[in-house]
Amino acid sequence: MTTYQLIHTTTYNYENGLTFCHNLATLKPKTILGQTLLDYNLQISPRPIEISDKTDFFGNNITRFSIQELHTELKVTAKSKIIRDFSLIPDINTNVLAKQITLTESIAYFKQTKPDLISIKQFILESILIAKITPEIKAYAEVSFKPNRSVFEASFELMQRIFNDFEFNTKATNVATPIEDVIKRKKGVCQDFAQIAIACVRSVGLPARYVSGYIETLPPPGKEKLIGSDASHAWFSVYIPQHGWVDFDPTNNHIPRNQHIVLAHGRDYYDVPPLKGVIYSTGRNKMNVSVDLRPIGN
Repeated sequence: MTTYQLIHTTTYNYENGLTFCHNLATLKPKTILGQTLLDYNLQISPRPIEISDKTDFFGNNITRFSIQELHTELKVTAKSKIIRDFSLIPDINTNVLAKQITLTESIAYFKQTKPDLISIKQFILESILIAKITPEIKAYAEVSFKPNRSVFEASFELMQRIFNDFEFNTKATNVATPIEDVIKRKKGVCQDFAQIAIACVRSVGLPARYVSGYIETLPPPGKEKLIGSDASHAWFSVYIPQHGWVDFDPTNNHIPRNQHIVLAHGRDYYDVPPLKGVIYSTGRNKMNVSVDLRPIGN
C-alpha cells in the first residue's frame, strides 16, 4: 500500500488575452477497488463565474467551469491525496478458469443479451478516435489473438509486442494523429500505444477501454526526484469473462500496480482529456503541463 500526493498543473498563456472560456476538467482521481481518494482540491485562476461537478456516463468526475473576464493566463491546479493498494485487486493469475478462457469462448460470452453485459459490450463498438479498424491493425492483432488461445495470454503478448515494435517518440504524433498513421509509423506516445492496443482487441470482437491516469517515475540512483517530472499516462484494459477488467501498460511492458494512479475510464482519449473547452481569442496560445506524483507518509 502506498499513499501518494498528486499535483497536476496546467497553464495556458494567451498572446492577446481572451474574455471568455468554457472548460471541462477531468482531473479528479477515481475511488475504485485498490485505489481510494482521500482528498481533492481544484484551484482555478482567474476565478470562474460558473462552476459545477457531475459524474459522466463512464463514472468519471467532470468539472465544468466558465470564465467571463479579460485574462492573459489560465491556471488550473488539481491537488489530490490517494491511497493505492494493488493487493486488493483480484489477481487473474490465481483465477485458473478466467486465465484459460479462449478467444472463441469470450466472443460467445459477449453474444449473450444479459443486462449486466450492456455496459461492457459498449467497449467493443467503435469510438471517436478508434473508428477505423484497418486491415493492418486487424492483421497485427491476429498475430496474438488465435481462436483457441487464452485472452489473457494474447492480451499480455499484445502489450509486449507494442512495447518492442513501437518507438516512444513525443514528436511523432499529437492528439489528432489517426491510429492508422501510428500503426504504419510505429512511433508515438502512451496515448497512441493504448489506442492501438484497444483497436486490436476490438478488431477481434472483445471489449477494451482506455485508462487515463498517472505513473510515478523514479529518478536515477542517487539523484533527487525533480518536481513536475511525472506525466499524464495512459494504458488499456481488457474485460475477461469470469474475472473482469485487467489492465495492461504497453508503454512500460507490465501490468499496472501501485505506481499507476487511475484518473478516468473511457472509450478512447477523446472521452477523458484532462482539460478541453472553447475559447474566444486571437494570436498565439501556449500550454504548459506539470505533474508531480510522489509517495508520502501514511
